Amino acid sequence: MEAVLAKYENKINAFSEFLEDLPDTKEPVWILGARYNVKTEKSELLSDVRSRLWFTYRKKFSPIGGTGPSSDTGWGCMLRCGQMILAQALLCWRLGRDWRWGQEGGEPVEYTRILHSFLDRKDCCYSIHQMAQMGVGEGKSVGEWYGPNTVAQVLKKLALFDDWNSLAMYVSMDNTVVIEDIKTLCRQPGWGRRRAGACGWGEMFATTNPVEPGSSQTPGKHVTSCPHPHSHSEWRPLLLIIPLRMGINHINPVYIQAIKECFKMPQSLGMLGGKPNLAYYFIGFIGEELIYLDPHTTQAAVESEPGISVDDQSYHCQRTPRRMKAMSLDPSVALGFFCKKEEDFDSWCNLVQQEILKKRNLRMFELVEKHPPHWPPFVPPTKPDVQTTGAEFIESTDKLFESEEEFEILNV
Repeated sequence: MEAVLAKYENKINAFSEFLEDLPDTKEPVWILGARYNVKTEKSELLSDVRSRLWFTYRKKFSPIGGTGPSSDTGWGCMLRCGQMILAQALLCWRLGRDWRWGQEGGEPVEYTRILHSFLDRKDCCYSIHQMAQMGVGEGKSVGEWYGPNTVAQVLKKLALFDDWNSLAMYVSMDNTVVIEDIKTLCRQPGWGRRRAGACGWGEMFATTNPVEPGSSQTPGKHVTSCPHPHSHSEWRPLLLIIPLRMGINHINPVYIQAIKECFKMPQSLGMLGGKPNLAYYFIGFIGEELIYLDPHTTQAAVESEPGISVDDQSYHCQRTPRRMKAMSLDPSVALGFFCKKEEDFDSWCNLVQQEILKKRNLRMFELVEKHPPHWPPFVPPTKPDVQTTGAEFIESTDKLFESEEEFEILNV
């Protein structure tokens, strides 16, 4: 099995050697709602891309489930893309869209805490271990391929345990986004009283600053710590995922311009998708090409302990981003958006109406005000009364989550 995975990885890496610089063009480049001029703002553009958390295949982590695989090479690419889109939401929530990695003075404690939640350890909330085991509840065996919709469902379940961020995560059904349901979800009472705990290492980070590896310094109080951010707020930050199928075997070209408009929105988190058997995290476009972060690089798992700074060089893509023709996109995708405040969501709804729905004969998705009467009643999911994530959570909470049609990357 290891030999097969290694051969697969080598083929991916050989393909990846054909890297191109960004084209010398007057056309604007859009990266997650930000517009750049390649001729005059190339360094700013590349700094923006480098600042996104980049999750790739890893090896030599503890076996998933105790006896499962110790590498996700060859099967975990869509899981890694799911980690990237969620991490971007958390960075926007905690540090803002304009935050940049590698500035003088070191990284803020919020950044370190976000990164820790994605490390390849079973006790980290969004680790490959938790995602793979939670996928069992979606009908996926550990080590099996995932589609964009399945990853979204897994993240929605795991987010229930993330008390520090307590994102309201909404995954649309039947290509329909329901405004009433989202506002119900984001206005749930009682979230301001939750505290970090079940999502791993939360209380350690809530009270301490990270310490450099090898340092004899004792973790000290984080002087800028503050009450839970929802204590005086009625709106929980929203992570909106819209799984779509935009064609049968190939993407319908009528949707390409609408995809571009989504990347222009300030609420954009990008898109999950790819080519057959290759999942990518798309973060923008230039002309007729999509720009993406590629998880198909195998790196050694990074070890860290609570309160200790992570060697994060391998978690940022420090090379020119890759591109592919938009028409080469597989039709199964999932769009992502982040709305920190209610007015951000209202603004997103207006943009969708103006740029997506009114200008297109064939709509990518529907945006409706009220819950469809023929649907089951909308019941916001609540955190189960357990102290663990992963496989133990699946059986007791299946009833909380409605299954949706699977959108898998096609073999064509």
